[in-house]
Amino acid sequence: MINSINKPLFIVALILMALAVLTEIGSLVLLGSSEIEDAPRPGLAISYLALIDGLLFYTLALIGLGFVLPGRLHGSVQGIMTFIVSLLFLIGSFVLIFVAIALLMLMVSLLLAAPFGTIAYFIAYADFEVGAAAGTLSLIMTLKLFCAGCMLFSYVRFLQNRGLVFLFLTSLLATILIGFLHGLMPAFLAYILDAVGAIVVAILAIIWALLILIGSIPAIIKVLRVDRAVS
Repeated sequence: MINSINKPLFIVALILMALAVLTEIGSLVLLGSSEIEDAPRPGLAISYLALIDGLLFYTLALIGLGFVLPGRLHGSVQGIMTFIVSLLFLIGSFVLIFVAIALLMLMVSLLLAAPFGTIAYFIAYADFEVGAAAGTLSLIMTLKLFCAGCMLFSYVRFLQNRGLVFLFLTSLLATILIGFLHGLMPAFLAYILDAVGAIVVAILAIIWALLILIGSIPAIIKVLRVDRAVS
């Protein structure tokens, strides 16, 4: 499989996905750009995209790990690493979904608790910067599309790997969904819809983390059987 990969182009794809994840969690400020540092990333949903794209980046990195590790060692490490990483993402997604639900309940309660609760809501949550969020989402989508293009031309079996393709599609659709929710209602309701989007993204991340975790179990069992046979 590794021999069928254009390594330089694959590395570019890996870097593009890493940049997308860093943009989602706001870590591009580490690059020292004042423009990026000043760019707001409102709400939760954009940062929650890192739950899905983190899994996608890990999957790509796992393929790239085959460049430096012998095939047998790569196969042995793959199952254990995947189990641990997917379990961490699963736990993190569960925690973050409750954070988003709590915030959503708070905002809805304030909005409906007229007049003082509504006033408090408008003071705290009515200034969602839809334009800034749209700009960030556009950058993220561009990085993902270029990453997908690089993968298509660098990895001959990319389209045959249905799990990877569906994970890519989930990532793209989640990004589109968040942009749609941000523009669906007036700006003063954008924070509420953003929280809804964050919950949906977290649910998708839970599903994928669970699927990946379950998929790693046969590889772990295979490694254990080999170790027993050797011993």
